[in-house]
Amino acid sequence: MNRREIIQLIGVLGLVLALPKPISLFTQHNSKMDNKKFEVIIIGGSYAGLSTALSLGRSLRETLIIDAGKPCNRQTPHSHNFLTQDGSSPREIAKIAKSQLAIYDSIKLYNGLAVSGKKIKNGFEITTSNGDVFTAKKLVFASGIKDIMPDIPGFSQCWGISVVHCPYCHGYEIRNKKTSIIANGERAFHLASLVKNLTKEITIITSGTKEFKENQLDTLKQYNIKIVEKEITRLEHKNGQLETIVFKDGSKENYECAYASIPFEQNSSIPKQLGCAFTEHGHIEVNSMQKTTEEGVFACGDNSTLMRSVAIAVSGGNISGAVVNNELTQEFF
Repeated sequence: MNRREIIQLIGVLGLVLALPKPISLFTQHNSKMDNKKFEVIIIGGSYAGLSTALSLGRSLRETLIIDAGKPCNRQTPHSHNFLTQDGSSPREIAKIAKSQLAIYDSIKLYNGLAVSGKKIKNGFEITTSNGDVFTAKKLVFASGIKDIMPDIPGFSQCWGISVVHCPYCHGYEIRNKKTSIIANGERAFHLASLVKNLTKEITIITSGTKEFKENQLDTLKQYNIKIVEKEITRLEHKNGQLETIVFKDGSKENYECAYASIPFEQNSSIPKQLGCAFTEHGHIEVNSMQKTTEEGVFACGDNSTLMRSVAIAVSGGNISGAVVNNELTQEFF
């Protein structure tokens, strides 16, 4: 165990020992419980949702978190750029968060999938895949997004481990390695500009005809960044650690890691059911207070921002919780 791991372990143990309640006492809400009415329903129980719940729990708001338990970074071994938790696993961070929420009796957790929602007279109604129906005055979508994997054998197994989306989240750990960027055009050029400071061996794999402006090509050439226009047929790896990229023409090239820009879709279809607007990139449209275009509906985390990170999800959740609580206060005070 290295020094960083020892420090992290000490920090986790300190937090757990200080908790008034163990994790097992975080209230689980199910169909056998009588209460189906809440002040706030949060759809999604990862970092943004848990952060929202923390603000609401501390204000004694009756809050239900509905969570299917499938965060998009569940395969990622370490999370970074989150102060005090740099290098911790996403699972560890969520575990600590849930144990800290356990002291707030007004917060309930429902393990399940929210599948539909509609506006009702005094708020909203949410139905789960099990047929349970809950109502609330306010809704917060912290439901995240789902990455759409390309049809390339080995890609999904490497995703979040050695094939990554963000230099800020993963770049330091894969610095000075032979690196490929699986992208084209503006996105590839942007990634190359960030990655150049982390490694000297960079190849852009466009998987087709390159789409760069002349000045961009000049810049890439200046920094010895190669461009390969071949299509990829598979990634060879060992337990998610990239070793070789195999191309359609049968050729191979060894790489230790890759950055990739892939499409995504919203995890939840309910925001669209409720009429929420979306950005040109496919995110739920929100303002600086995390309000969507629909009154009483909020969104935070990866579903509503280009900036995908645990720290930003927690920040957005904190804002959502405070603003929701303020709205409830103003309506009844």
